[in-house]
This record gives sequence, C-alpha cells and structure tokens, in this order.
Amino acid sequence: MTEQRPDQTDLWRDAVLAAAVLAVDPARFGGVIVRACPGPVRDQWVAAFHGMLPPETPMRKMPMHIGDSRLLGGLDLTATLRAGKPILERGLLAETDGGVILLPMAERLPPSVAGRLAGVLDRGVVALQRDGLAARYPARICLVALDEGLSEEERPPSALLDRLAFRLDLTHVSIRDTHCDVPDRAAILAARRRLPGIQTDDPVIEALCAAALALGVSSMRATVFATQAARAIAALGGEERVSDADVAAAARLVLAPRATQMPDMEPPAPPEADDADAADAANAEEPLPDLAEAEREESETDGRDASGQDLGTLTVESAAAAIPAGLLAQLQQGPRRTGAMNSSGKAGAVATAARRGRPIGTRRGDPGGGSRLNVVETLRAAAPWQPLRRREKAGPGTEPDRSIEVRRDDLRINRLKHRSETTTIFVVDASGSSALQRLGEAKGAVELLLADCYIRRDRVALIAFRGESAELLLPPTRSLVRAKRSVSALPGGGGTPLAAGLNAAATVAEAARRRGETPIIVLLTDGRANIGLDGKPGRARAQADAKDVARHLRSIGVPSMLVDSSRRPQEEAQVLAAEMDAVYLPLPYGNAAALSDAVRRNADGVVGATHAAS
Repeated sequence: MTEQRPDQTDLWRDAVLAAAVLAVDPARFGGVIVRACPGPVRDQWVAAFHGMLPPETPMRKMPMHIGDSRLLGGLDLTATLRAGKPILERGLLAETDGGVILLPMAERLPPSVAGRLAGVLDRGVVALQRDGLAARYPARICLVALDEGLSEEERPPSALLDRLAFRLDLTHVSIRDTHCDVPDRAAILAARRRLPGIQTDDPVIEALCAAALALGVSSMRATVFATQAARAIAALGGEERVSDADVAAAARLVLAPRATQMPDMEPPAPPEADDADAADAANAEEPLPDLAEAEREESETDGRDASGQDLGTLTVESAAAAIPAGLLAQLQQGPRRTGAMNSSGKAGAVATAARRGRPIGTRRGDPGGGSRLNVVETLRAAAPWQPLRRREKAGPGTEPDRSIEVRRDDLRINRLKHRSETTTIFVVDASGSSALQRLGEAKGAVELLLADCYIRRDRVALIAFRGESAELLLPPTRSLVRAKRSVSALPGGGGTPLAAGLNAAATVAEAARRRGETPIIVLLTDGRANIGLDGKPGRARAQADAKDVARHLRSIGVPSMLVDSSRRPQEEAQVLAAEMDAVYLPLPYGNAAALSDAVRRNADGVVGATHAAS
C-alpha cells in the first residue's frame, strides 16, 4: 500500500478545517484565497466547502472583467423603457447577499474591481450612486478567490489579501492526500448556534497578538480574524470556552500564511541568583498567602497549558511550524523585494486609445475620429428623460409618441486602454577606454538582454559611439538575429563622444514616444567623455556637452539606467547618472551573465516605477 505523505495530509486537514471555520460565519471572515491550479484537488475543496453550507445559500461565479453595472447594479434599461420611469436593478453583489462568490483567476483581477469588492467587504452594503439614482442594498458576502498564479509575483491584489481571513496553498497536495473527515451541515449549524456563547479571555487575545508580533504580521485585521477563528474552532468542538489548542489552530490557519519574518524561538536566559541569595531564600520563612495572592497565581496559571508552557509561546510555535516551505525559505533569506521592483518590464505604460484596447468605461462625446458609440450606455443615459421629452413633444389633445428620443447629450462613446510597447535602447560605449576595459563583457551582456527582450516581445535598438560620432547600428526592431549580428560586429577603439551617443538615444526615444511606445535607455559607459558634440577633442568641453544632453533626457522624462563599465566606479559616471536622473549601477567585477541579470532587475524596477507614476 502506498504511504501517504504526512505533511501534505496535514495541510489538507488544515484546509478542511479552514473551510469548516469559514462555513460557521462566512461574512465575518470575508473569505479565503485558495492558491492551486485547476484540478481535482481544488474542485474537491470547493465541493467540500459548498457541502457544509445550508442548501439555500447562493453561490455565484464572478467573471474577472465584470462591469460596474453587473457588479454593483444600476439602471435596468429594458424595464425603464417599458415603464417610462427609472427602474433600478440589483447587481451581482446584492443578489448574493448572505452567500458565496466564486472568483476564478483572482491573480488577474483588475485593481478597480478589487477596490469595489474591498469596500463591500468592509461595509456589508452596496452603496449605489450612478445614472442619477441612489440606493443601498445589503451585501454580506463571502469571497472564495481562486489564485491560479504560477510565480510568486502573480498574486491577487493586496486590497483582497488583507480582507480575506484564510490563505490556503494546495499546489503540492495530491489527490491521494485528500482523505479526512469533513464536517457535515448539521455540525456546522450546531456550531453556528453555539458561536455567540463562546467566551474569549484576555490571555487568548494577548497570545494571538504576541504571535502576530513575532511573525511580523502588521495588520490588525489578521489578529481579529485569528480571534474569531479560535471562537469558531471552539464552537465546532462543542466547547464553551476557547482552549489552548483552539488558539494554536487559529494561529496556524490565519497568522502563519501572513508571516513576514521568522520568530525568535529561544527564550531569554533567566538571571542567575547568587549562592548567598539562594541560601537566604531557602531559610526565609514563607509567608501565608492571602486571597489576593491566590487570585493572582490563578490568573497566571490560566495563561499556561498543563505542562506549564506559556500560551503565547505555544501559539508562536504552532504558527511557525505551519509556515509553508516556500515562504519559510524566503523568510530565512531575508525580506522580499516589493513594490515597483517586482513589476515586470514586459509591458509599457498604460495608455488610452480610441481604436484598440480593453474597455474601461464610457464618456460623454460624439462618435468619430475612431471613437465608437456605445449604444447600450447611450440608451441608458436617455431612458430617464423619455417621459419629459414625450410630454414636451406632444401637443394638447394628441397622444404621446412612444418612440425613443436620443439627444446629443445622451451620446456615450467607449473608453479603451492598452499597454504600450516597450522600446529598450542600448547605448554602448565602444571607445578605446571602454574597449581596454570591458567591451567584451558588455557585448555578452547586451546579447543576453536582447534575448530577454525578445521573449517579452519588446522592441530593441542599438547605438554605439566611438571616434567622433555615434551610430544607430540597429533601429527599433524585434528581430533577435539582426540584433545579435549588430552586437557581434561592434568594433572598439577611438575617442569617447558620449554627448553624441546620448543625443542619438534621445532622438530614438522621442521617435518611439511619438509612435505610442514606452522608451527606456540602458547606457553602458565609464562616463569619461573626451569628444564634444561638434566632433572636436577636449575633455572639459566634452563633459559639459554630455551633461547638457543628460539634462535634456531628464527634462523629457525618459527612464534610464547607467551601467558603469569601468573596473572601479568612476565619479564622472555617477555625476552623469545624477544629471540624467538615471539608476546608477556599478559593476566592477562581473561577467556577462551577472551584468545581464543586474541590468534586467534594475530595468524592470525603472519601468515598474514609471508605470506606478503614470
């Protein structure tokens, strides 16, 4: 017989426990994030959770790119035109009041939709104010977000991560491990009846707060969720008070997946008493304990289990033991890079367009110039005004016309957005000073970066400067073969016309912007210019010209990065990077692979910061 893996079996058992706790009070916990690819394991967990809920509980599936009218509600166009007066329709959230919303591909949920869901989860109501109408509908929902991301960067929006109590990772759970007892509906209903009478003492809250602090969980929602989970676990077990085991289980389910640091499991060493003090303490007459002292000792004992272990320590140990293996490795390596540096450089900035892109709503305007009329939203805007317009149009003693009158103010056109393409402009110093240093390594790094850009379907351009001028060796293209051929044939030697290279890069970047692309400049140089813009030698004049062009790049807002290719970081390169407002990357001892990896990480951060600013 095949032996089951105990770690994955325990993980599935905790997943079933989380489903049972969530079923006891779905709206109070907000929901759960289940990280798993589509398959029988995820389907079995969803079916088990659905089987714990009462039969009348609604469960709806929410499309990822749902519109505001369907999500929140709005004007019912058909009923409004039929009745001749505004008729509201409830959206998906209000229709699922008291039920469960299933959200596939939660890692791709747009931030705007995530914000609307977060507001409803916080307030429990849908406040509808649109189309000149206002209404409030109850919407106490439970959200089951199915995370199908394949990498660590693919995560649901943070607005949802903080508001959903449980996070389950079933990626490595096999269907062979999904064998354990599942609570039935009768047990869940009995736990719901017992839940209001479950008492939570102060030591329980203190232990959960201490565990959250030890694990680096900064959100207060997590501690509140853990306290509520401990009460629900006690209700499932038929208890009247929260026990130590319930607290440990709650910390394991709620706090462990949110950990950002490894807790310090070594308790401080007790102070050593002197021999004389110990002898005096042994010979001293023990006073009779009074009632207050007995009550104090009893309250201290309540915070310990049968073995004398502190409840806070037990909670921290239970949560630390349940930290996932992948998260454990990341925590041991140190804090993860977050924010803009996690952004990918494979797409340009968000741009609005009239002809192509994904719909992001409508606006008032006339169709034409590529803008398309949205017929449904136009009729929706015109519908509330039909009774008034019919009375204005009809004369005395005549029957009103039942046709729909649409005026210019009612016209609505589509708003579209799309990601612009990224054009990476490599500006390589091929002068004598650079050739003597690391031109070969720079060539190898550029070839690796070109291959990475080809995978992301970015456009790449190559500019080399040497002698008295700069040359555009490769116009923006997606051809990897042409790019590699141009890099391998790049000669070295001669003067350093740095200003000419920057000027050529600015020209290519401005042309890319006019085409609707997002340019980024990667400059590989030691920063020591000796040829001016006019092609004449002179170090002082050449440095001044390079700074002038660098300021121009800064003024037009082109994101850039300067890679110092000298053996030791040069002051000239640092000053030039500051004038360009570029990321400065010194790499004194790196091979081509290390250089490529460092440039790729920093370039992604530059583009990510540009996207966030836009």
